[in-house]
Amino acid sequence: MAELSEALLSVLPSIRVPKAGDRVHKDECAFSFDTPESSGGLYICMNTFLGFGKHYVERHFQKTGQRVYLHLKRTRKPSFSFPGSLDPRSGCPKSLSLAPFRPRATLMSIRKPRGVPAPLTLSPRFFSMRQKEEDANSSAGDPPRKKPTRLAIGVEGGFDITEEKFEYDEDVKIVILPEHLDIPRDGLEGLPDMVRDRIASAVEAILTADSASRKQEVQAWDGEVRRVSKHAFSLHQLQNDVRIPPCGWKCSKCDMRENLWLNMTDGAILCGRRYFDGSGGNNHAVEHYRETGYPLAVKLGTITPDGADVYSYDEDDMVLDPNLAEHLAHFGIDMLKMQKTDKTMTELEIDMNQRIGEWELIQESGVQLKPLFGPGYTGIRNLGNSCYLNSVMQVLFSIPDFQRKYVDKLEKIFQSAPSDPTQDFSTQVYVDFWAKLGHGLLSGEYSKPVSAEGEQQPDQKGVQNGIAPRMFKSLIGKGHPEFSTNRQQDAQEFFLHFINMVERNCRSSENPNEVFRFLVEEKLKCLATEKVKYTQRVDYIMQLPVPMDAALNKDELLEYEEKKRQAEEEKQPLPELVRAKVPFSSCLEAYGAPEQVDDFWSTALQAKSVALKTTRFASFPDYLVIQIKKFTFGLDWVPKKLDVSIEMPEELDISALQGTGLQDGEEEMPDIAPPLVTPDEPKGSLGFYGNEDDDSFCSPHFSSPTSPMLDESVIIQLVEMGFPMDACRKAVYYTGNSGVEAAMNWVMSHMDDPDFANPLVLPGSSGPGSTIACPDPPSEDSVATIVSMGFSRDQAMKALRATNNSLERAVDWIFSHIDDLDAEAAMDISEGRSAADSISESVPVGPKVRDGPGKYQLFAFISHMGTSTMCGHYVCHIKKDGRWVIYNDQKVCASEKPPKDLGYIYFYQRIPS
Repeated sequence: MAELSEALLSVLPSIRVPKAGDRVHKDECAFSFDTPESSGGLYICMNTFLGFGKHYVERHFQKTGQRVYLHLKRTRKPSFSFPGSLDPRSGCPKSLSLAPFRPRATLMSIRKPRGVPAPLTLSPRFFSMRQKEEDANSSAGDPPRKKPTRLAIGVEGGFDITEEKFEYDEDVKIVILPEHLDIPRDGLEGLPDMVRDRIASAVEAILTADSASRKQEVQAWDGEVRRVSKHAFSLHQLQNDVRIPPCGWKCSKCDMRENLWLNMTDGAILCGRRYFDGSGGNNHAVEHYRETGYPLAVKLGTITPDGADVYSYDEDDMVLDPNLAEHLAHFGIDMLKMQKTDKTMTELEIDMNQRIGEWELIQESGVQLKPLFGPGYTGIRNLGNSCYLNSVMQVLFSIPDFQRKYVDKLEKIFQSAPSDPTQDFSTQVYVDFWAKLGHGLLSGEYSKPVSAEGEQQPDQKGVQNGIAPRMFKSLIGKGHPEFSTNRQQDAQEFFLHFINMVERNCRSSENPNEVFRFLVEEKLKCLATEKVKYTQRVDYIMQLPVPMDAALNKDELLEYEEKKRQAEEEKQPLPELVRAKVPFSSCLEAYGAPEQVDDFWSTALQAKSVALKTTRFASFPDYLVIQIKKFTFGLDWVPKKLDVSIEMPEELDISALQGTGLQDGEEEMPDIAPPLVTPDEPKGSLGFYGNEDDDSFCSPHFSSPTSPMLDESVIIQLVEMGFPMDACRKAVYYTGNSGVEAAMNWVMSHMDDPDFANPLVLPGSSGPGSTIACPDPPSEDSVATIVSMGFSRDQAMKALRATNNSLERAVDWIFSHIDDLDAEAAMDISEGRSAADSISESVPVGPKVRDGPGKYQLFAFISHMGTSTMCGHYVCHIKKDGRWVIYNDQKVCASEKPPKDLGYIYFYQRIPS
């Protein structure tokens, strides 16, 4: 005891009691996915409160000198139903049995595409699976779970996403290194009171503190949280003597008597929007808004003394109206006397979650799958709508280049790690966490079946412990408006986001992104002059269009649509879905076909013309990523998913799509910038402000004589789609008045830029409306600082000029324009320019692009289930050891029927020549 007391006294100065704001990492090791439930438990530094698994605690001690750790080890208790307890239905004694494990499930969040007005998007998932689970639990004698009444997660009445609650035996002790002295929590007797109280207080504070991972997670998501409408306090109501009866409503433009909305400006009663599956209304309410501009409508049948469903067409969202009673009284409606007679939008959302489309096919739910465990077969826990991340990272760490970069060099990477990798968000920390994730997936240490007794027993459902990448998710989403949330995301957007992060952190080292990188050759041919323009850009994904008119089963589709129409008219169940079958060859032909570009600015004519654009490969990557463009917008800009089946080939040859470059007999268009407005030219080229009698007709941001002449019609079209005015101007300017399609592509590519909606700042000006001819040259100190971060001098100069020599903004500018800068660098390479002509000789030129034969073999694909990328579920299939494997969050199994025709993103590997 004397030895232990002496050891404790020697480390007492380093023991801290966690205070408010301290992050206590007691759930997960900083360098592995060890937890208190792991075989070695978790060691928590009693000074820094970082957690370490048994393989990394010694390393932390050697690096920092911290000697004292709190060791947590939890062992799950078996949960029994004891003899003598009664079944609530039969009244008979239950048999002795283990409580069934309930895998975690999540509710899909719903959001509309950024910047594009869209009606309510419904999510057809979740409840059906939870209902099956509920029925199974009921049959096992457990009380059934309550049906959700709120579109929410983790709140009263919402969806319950918690796992089965187990009891644990918890062992807590203090460990002192390097002697490995173990002191039980209750073994502090004999120490001086002051010492004992301090150590006991530190232990108790660590055990009771909220863990860092819990603080980072969004504990609850509520889809019913609504904001007050901006029109609520200033709504204009017409004095037209309209009085609304308490019942018997009908759409004024059709015969619909359900899903009716009362416009609170003029009292018009009209039907709601048509949903993705054909149900709902006939869009008369939204058409009325487009004709009149009257913004607020209330859903009839949802009005009660407590409120009602109010929708703002202008704000494109469900809203709150604090003056609802007054607005309804204008039309003779007394809220206090109204009763609910129709489903609220929340109830409709929940009901839509009961519909099953492609879920069972993609998840292979109807087949008994053999679970797989061991190295390379580790599942990833769903942290709340994180299946998009799980699927992408499973595929990436199946590629040797990513394994070599982050897993094979694990020891070297961790040796270079900062003392607190959870707080120091430097380049090294990104590498640390990526290496941690890769090791967790490939080592097999966490690929063990779930057991309630501590011993690992085979689980025929294939659910395993897996890993929970909380730190990785927090880091990769840090500062991002979407990936930092718990909402569902597009797997393709996340793939590109991760690729971008890798690019930032591999500028001076081995870059695994090279396996995906390729050059795209675009040829524009002016039909008026027959002159051509060749450009090249860097890309990582081949986006493949889906020509629905090439479907092989058109007759079946027409018959299905007719049956569906009849069912809707007769209020009958919809017929069994018929999916369009489109040949892959037709998709490939559509990709390579010339595309007409209207309103193309021809530098040969110095005027608008019509051009043909042809896209080809200037190089073929080692791994070809193909995205099937299943998600599109209708004529009314309503987002929809094409329900299509495409038989993707096991082997693929795209050699025919190889670019040729400038051919003999072709004449290039001159490389001239679009014209600028001169004082003698008419005003009004930039927008629609004021009238012809004053200068306000021109944009207030561009009043100088050097303002560029922008195509007003294109700007108007983009603005009507819901994009910010200044962003639309920049899109038209930077695409050289090349038409609405080019401008739209620019908008979609730059929506995440921090300055997306900022006014256009012209080269040679210091801000909107500036008349300064030339800014001060960038300071050498600022240039040197940016170059030291791994960027080229040319990139540093461009960034500083674009941000008026602001160092902080310049770095952000580079990150937000990285694709454009890489494309410029790639052009330098393709055109044979020397390094001195483009960037500093001391810095490598442009991105490295691998090339080889265009023959590939399918090795992985990611599938999406649901009506939108912003809701639903993702799984991936990967070919390993000659067999297909399905990765469905924590469930990893041998695939019996891989649905290769229903994928969203496909990964092809080059066939060695």
